[in-house]
Amino acid sequence: QVQLVESGGGLVQPGGSLRLSCAASGVIFRDTAMGWYRQAPGKQREFVADISSSGNTYYAQSVKGRFTISRDYANNMVYLQMNSLNLEDTAVYSCRSVGGRGMASWGQGTQVTVSS
Repeated sequence: QVQLVESGGGLVQPGGSLRLSCAASGVIFRDTAMGWYRQAPGKQREFVADISSSGNTYYAQSVKGRFTISRDYANNMVYLQMNSLNLEDTAVYSCRSVGGRGMASWGQGTQVTVSS
């Protein structure tokens, strides 16, 4: 079955940077769209960034210009580079895949905490 494993979360100061990783298995990676979502305490889960099977990227307005999503086809990896982090970025970040048949899978999430 599809398995997505996130890593790279942690505690950072405001203005700092962090890179999240998502390792995908059980998918035909070149046919799979990948994305990052986040859920802050007391809030609904929200879209952060997405990258299509061909490499086109999309971002939420709140992170545009600060975050960069990328993928490594050779190693079935997806990354989220997060710069200029602020307190509002604190959330559990989850990786999502959508395969060629429209089937979605989720990772377990990794905690990102921005605090002084």
